[in-house]
Amino acid sequence: MNWHRRKSLDTITQHEEGRRLVPTLGWPHLVALGIGAIVGTGIYTLIGVGADKAGPAVLLSFVIAGMVCACAALAYAEMATMMPAAGSAYTYSYAALGETLAWIVGWSLILEYSLVVSTVAVGWSGYFVGFLEWVHAQTGWNVMLPKALAAGPHVEGGFLNLPAIVITFLVAGMLMAGTRESATLNAILVAVKLVALAVFITLALPAFSAENLQPFMPYGFSKAIGPDGVERGVMAAAAIIFFAFYGFDAISTAAEETKNPSRNLSIGIVGSMIGCTVIYVLVALAAVGAMHYTVFGKSAEPLALILRELGHGNAAAVIGIAAVIALPTVLLAFFYGQSRIFFVMSRDGLLPRSLSKVNQRTGTPVVITVFTAILVAALAGVAELGEIAALANAGTLVAFIAVSICLLVLRKREPGRARGFRTPLAWIIAPLAILGCAYLFWSLPRQTQLYFLAWNVLGFVLYVVYARRNSMLGKA
Repeated sequence: MNWHRRKSLDTITQHEEGRRLVPTLGWPHLVALGIGAIVGTGIYTLIGVGADKAGPAVLLSFVIAGMVCACAALAYAEMATMMPAAGSAYTYSYAALGETLAWIVGWSLILEYSLVVSTVAVGWSGYFVGFLEWVHAQTGWNVMLPKALAAGPHVEGGFLNLPAIVITFLVAGMLMAGTRESATLNAILVAVKLVALAVFITLALPAFSAENLQPFMPYGFSKAIGPDGVERGVMAAAAIIFFAFYGFDAISTAAEETKNPSRNLSIGIVGSMIGCTVIYVLVALAAVGAMHYTVFGKSAEPLALILRELGHGNAAAVIGIAAVIALPTVLLAFFYGQSRIFFVMSRDGLLPRSLSKVNQRTGTPVVITVFTAILVAALAGVAELGEIAALANAGTLVAFIAVSICLLVLRKREPGRARGFRTPLAWIIAPLAILGCAYLFWSLPRQTQLYFLAWNVLGFVLYVVYARRNSMLGKA
């Protein structure tokens, strides 16, 4: 039995009629897709979580997480332009490392995207219910949802999180209407939330005080468990803040739907990472400089809290509204990536082939999008995801490591093959990405690591029982 059978690079972009995606996206759509995925709940909420774990040294946590992601993004850019096919890290691993490792990477990506989309849907529901409460308080209108339909069964009095289910299917409907149309709307919403972050930086930065940065590194650099049993340190914060940076990998899932992929994919991936790193460092600097980290470290809405404390109540309200706008763009980007991973694994026979049909009118995989919506909505409607959301980070780190290894393998195996983008200093950048991601994975909570191991044991059993036997490559 050949456990390492690989896809041919010569045929990786050739697909049968009715299972091909239509190229409609330009680089502005890709940059907006990347920024839409990256700039979301992460920067709006994780600045507080990170500050609680690292103190003012959360600035270093952002820089470290950003540098690791930047190295991985450069590897992704080369792989995406070399193999402009849907599937992202799963597809690259199939060509470079073989089917078994590709399955593990694809299974990890399913975990990543499912948890991110479900978590964001639940988060949006919380903001939406809060908005309804505000409307009721201001107008007296009876627009409140019954508590049983406002939260899942893990909340007292809750039964089904209806808003989370509704937003999931609304985003699915957007994607089924057409990739270009949904990407254009996404770009408009991304512009709105970038303006909101610019407002925060403009108002908070003038209040900068060096005294708020003392002590700069109260919990040390490495992950360590404090007296309260909480893991803290610069790297512990970086491992969580990492969630705020990834999202550019969703761009690589759009390779098959990109016009002029050899140019546009590299612009989209690298451009979104550079832009978001600059934004994040500025926001973090403005936050920890304007107020001591102990004030906003426990807040669920740290940016809005800082502005309120500085006397900018109206601007704080704008930040809150922008957060509501930000969540659907993150939902759209990761939902898009999730559906494309499912689509390609189905097209390869590792999941049921009936799921990989493309609608001839819209050029989108309608069946797999509906399937993804049902799966995510079921999870978002009843699950409590807060404690296991870090699992998404684990899946992403494994994918980033795999792509960096693919880069090195193909540099040796296929040195002369055309690449629309070549990673500079590849033999330095790729090992840095591998080691950085491995260190971040080690810095994740131990429970998260054990959950991830259990997920992959389940996945391997499914591979042996079903996927391997039905693989199109195995039947060829």
